[in-house]
Amino acid sequence: MENTFMTVSATDSALELIDNIKTQHGSDLLFHQSGGCCDGSSPMCYPRSDYMIGPQDILIGEIGNVPFYMNGDQYKRWKHTNLIIDVIIGGGGMFSLDNGTGKRFLTRSEICRVPD
Repeated sequence: MENTFMTVSATDSALELIDNIKTQHGSDLLFHQSGGCCDGSSPMCYPRSDYMIGPQDILIGEIGNVPFYMNGDQYKRWKHTNLIIDVIIGGGGMFSLDNGTGKRFLTRSEICRVPD
């Protein structure tokens, strides 16, 4: 499935945390928007080699030159929403590279215009 509606962007704080993670873990990363379960609905940052993108995953865009994916079922529910990735103080997702930094990624959203 191709993303035709949704966009993803990042705040300056998120881009700074991404740069810090790249310094520590290298630049071959990816984001996947969690759909719930263990870590809630957080954007998760992984080394690309640690996360297998499947045929059900949709590439939404890039933030900080890092690809950002979402599961197709979740995309169907959120496709009219633009995502803004931000950072707040707190612990990151258990498996996400922001864990242990004292900060965590957070998804903010805004409804986007539905094409006629």
